[in-house]
Amino acid sequence: MKQFSFAVALLLCTQLLSQAQSRVEPILEDFYHHPERVLVTAHRAAHNKYPENSIAAIKEAIRIGVDVVELDVRSTKDSVLVIMHDGTITRTTGQPGAVRDYTYQQLQAFRLLFNGQPTEEKIPTFEEALKLLKGKAMLDIDFKEASPEAAKKTCALVEATQTAPQVLFFLYAAKYAPYLHDLDPNIPIMPRSHNAEETEKIMQQGKYAAIHIDDSFYSDSLMSRVRVHGERVWINALGKYDDMEEKQKDSGFDAMMKAFKYANCIQTNYPEELLAYLKKKGLHR
Repeated sequence: MKQFSFAVALLLCTQLLSQAQSRVEPILEDFYHHPERVLVTAHRAAHNKYPENSIAAIKEAIRIGVDVVELDVRSTKDSVLVIMHDGTITRTTGQPGAVRDYTYQQLQAFRLLFNGQPTEEKIPTFEEALKLLKGKAMLDIDFKEASPEAAKKTCALVEATQTAPQVLFFLYAAKYAPYLHDLDPNIPIMPRSHNAEETEKIMQQGKYAAIHIDDSFYSDSLMSRVRVHGERVWINALGKYDDMEEKQKDSGFDAMMKAFKYANCIQTNYPEELLAYLKKKGLHR
């Protein structure tokens, strides 16, 4: 009887592990093979309920079923890669100074704030985030460092955790894309475009996982060509459209989908609400 119970327990654990590891597979299938489906990115993870860029916010983003989690990567004084948006830690911890002013161990003495109040959450490492997201959701790496050493270390951690297929490496300047590709050809790249001419140049430069565009130069004709070329059209709801959504349900998302009909990856501060909206419209699996 004990042997049977152990066998059943082992089987259940194996099944649960397999399910957890396969959660990212339909996301990747949609990302690369179903451009008609709109994917949802949680800006700084699910930070409406937990501190931004925290382990708790990442877990919540996974729980609600987002496709992509956006996280900001910076380096400490002793070259440990951590998750933090600002160059300083004042807004998020209430402490003075920059991330690079502290060692990783020193930063662990501080707690992340939520609505101005301290929580039990600490500043996570990039490696912790990779391991947590592995097999569960894609990760948009908003790389805030400028040094080649930090870029190499970032790529090395992605390779070490075997998460390259589910990662997007966001580049503020498309000119660095060839360098990053040479550094690690396994890691998908998302360059940012600042105008229509640059978008054309990016497509001539190569084929990337996605192109981050702005609404200032969006046009249906250009973005339809981006999709035919094989890239996702990434756009932000942050600001205007999220603000509309906060005031009146579906107003911001309705306006976005009308204005940017070829956009098929949307970053928002309201990922749970956007997921529900897209499912209702038949635009998400």
